[in-house]
Amino acid sequence: MTTNDTTSAPAFRYAAVTFDCADPSEMARFYGELLGFPVLYSTDDFVLLGKEGAAGLGFNRLADYRRPTWPDPAQEKQAHIELGVDDLDLAEKRLLELGAIKPEFQPQPERWRVLLDPAGHPFCITTLV
Repeated sequence: MTTNDTTSAPAFRYAAVTFDCADPSEMARFYGELLGFPVLYSTDDFVLLGKEGAAGLGFNRLADYRRPTWPDPAQEKQAHIELGVDDLDLAEKRLLELGAIKPEFQPQPERWRVLLDPAGHPFCITTLV
């Protein structure tokens, strides 16, 4: 049975994606500089970046955190962020300056680049969006 009465349904808002890591402060520094997001909330074990009223990124300390081993499936990546850029080479250079790592394996480097954040999470930059 379905109902059209929305007054009884709770409202949900997309708030953030949170990544497990060993050092939330390091991750917040990296993504904060990259995306221009300020810290909205911070403890020793959790940092939330974002802009008031918009979805953000969170970083949660996990005591036994194990870095993804992409592209080796031994420790899966679980999730990754896709970022749109105007110039792949310039964006890659800036990300490497911020502390990203570029793995040797690049599936289609002329269309997108796969990089690793300081905790080893793969993320992609592309001119396609």
